[in-house]
Amino acid sequence: MKRQILFFIFLFSNVLNAQNLTLSGCIQKALSSHPDIKKETLGVKSSQSGVDVATADYLPQVTINAEYDITRTYALPVNGTFNTKDSDGWAVGATLNQKIWDFSKTTTNIQAQEINEEIAELSLVDAKALLAYKVKLQYEMMLVQKVAIDVREKDLHAKEELYKQAKAFVDNGMKTNADASRFLSSVYLAKDNLAIAKASYEKARMILSLYINEDIEEDAVLENSLETNTTLFVDTQNILQNSPSLKATQKNIQKSGLLYKSTRATHYGSLNAIASYTKLNTLNQYDSSLVGVTYTLPLYSGGRTSALVEQSYLNRESAEAAFSSASLALKEEFETLLIDIKRLNKTIEAKESQLKASKETQRLLEARYKEGLATYIEILDAVSLTLDANLGLIGAIYEKSSAIHKLEYLQGKSI
Repeated sequence: MKRQILFFIFLFSNVLNAQNLTLSGCIQKALSSHPDIKKETLGVKSSQSGVDVATADYLPQVTINAEYDITRTYALPVNGTFNTKDSDGWAVGATLNQKIWDFSKTTTNIQAQEINEEIAELSLVDAKALLAYKVKLQYEMMLVQKVAIDVREKDLHAKEELYKQAKAFVDNGMKTNADASRFLSSVYLAKDNLAIAKASYEKARMILSLYINEDIEEDAVLENSLETNTTLFVDTQNILQNSPSLKATQKNIQKSGLLYKSTRATHYGSLNAIASYTKLNTLNQYDSSLVGVTYTLPLYSGGRTSALVEQSYLNRESAEAAFSSASLALKEEFETLLIDIKRLNKTIEAKESQLKASKETQRLLEARYKEGLATYIEILDAVSLTLDANLGLIGAIYEKSSAIHKLEYLQGKSI
């Protein structure tokens, strides 16, 4: 009695200590620690700094100047002639420069940088959705391979039992050695397939562990997210409106257009207000002040400005072409996924029926084989059909779930 109590206590403690992994928990861990997300987050902060840099051109620019000359020649007019004198001198001053108008060059540049910040934020959303999609695939691959391992173990056990029966029949002279040899061969094949399933599980476990930056125990408890995953009601318009990558491409058109306008405005120069105050000590000590307006117009820059305008124009045209191309690719992928989901729904129904029928056939043939009314070939065929139907059903469910997760990714959903 005491041994039974100790056994149940041990079993219960193992259940409590088992690592429980939920799909949403894995996604949150990945989003909080993965370097791709950190990189995109830094990109958003960098784009925010870009807005500050562009805005600074419309704010007052103040500089302080200081100069000290150890020796300097001064010309002094005396009775209509100039006499020179060497002496030291110094000057200290401050200058304020305020841009008044530059034909919207700075304004459009600020707007372009604000859109660039929005593009960076959309890239972050897309990166989170992509990482969540990868986590979902590996998490559910672990689920599928766990089931596959269980199916393969049962298949191996069934074939081992069939081999034992066949060997016993051979020993009693009721079957030939061909029966036992064929069953033994199928046992070895089942062992190999079981090893493949275990290796696939280990790969998925390792990859998911890297994504969430946490070790995953071999016997970790997973939630069955495959059963709760249903097709989302979406259409082409929803995908086009919600896709963060397509939104970013569309924003890039606006950004390129603003940069084109900003570059064109460079041809017209800028109007600035200037004010300065300087204190000098050059033989005589005095103060100097200046308040005025300056206009700067670039006449010739070696073709640099024209080349920049041409380049920004081509960038805008390229952005429009990239948006059209991305829209077509997104529509194609969406329609393909919907077709796949519809096909997989039919496949799942067929595999469920096939599995039910193959199990019944296998049970019947095993009973007939014991009575000498069926051959080992019929038995192995029935076992293979059951195995294929079982694994096919698991694979179809996984494929459908993966397609649904891809639809979620295309809409920028990370949970």
